[in-house]
Amino acid sequence: MKSVIALGSNLGNRELNIDSAVAELAKIIEITHLSTNYETDPVGGPDQPKYLNAVLLAETQMDPHDLLIAMLEIENRLGRTRELHWGPRTIDLDLIICGDLVISSKVLELPHPRAHERRFVLEPWLEIDSDAQIPGHGLVATILQGMQEDL
Repeated sequence: MKSVIALGSNLGNRELNIDSAVAELAKIIEITHLSTNYETDPVGGPDQPKYLNAVLLAETQMDPHDLLIAMLEIENRLGRTRELHWGPRTIDLDLIICGDLVISSKVLELPHPRAHERRFVLEPWLEIDSDAQIPGHGLVATILQGMQEDL
């Protein structure tokens, strides 16, 4: 199943943190595409350093809940702490979509509920998948075009 994962880091060696997360993810899923890194301003939360963000496409047979658990374990291994909501972090891994699945559970919502609002997810995703779509929201290119028109 095609899955999209967003990566972000704004503490420590941001590039190394993203590279390490990609290496850990590659042990459990087949990564087919990886965007370049994008430096972005933080959204929400306290005053904090800029982020490096990237998006990867992967193929996996893992259940989305199991994939999420594995992603949380990777975050923990790479030093992620959860002291502040939307606070700075060594690594942040977000599961954006898994195929066309729509899931709403206590621990997982797919597609990611705010992905369509986040340029730092959409731009790197479009870089590696020109046909990218978010179920219920449409083409990523169209969503981004709407954001640019709002500037």
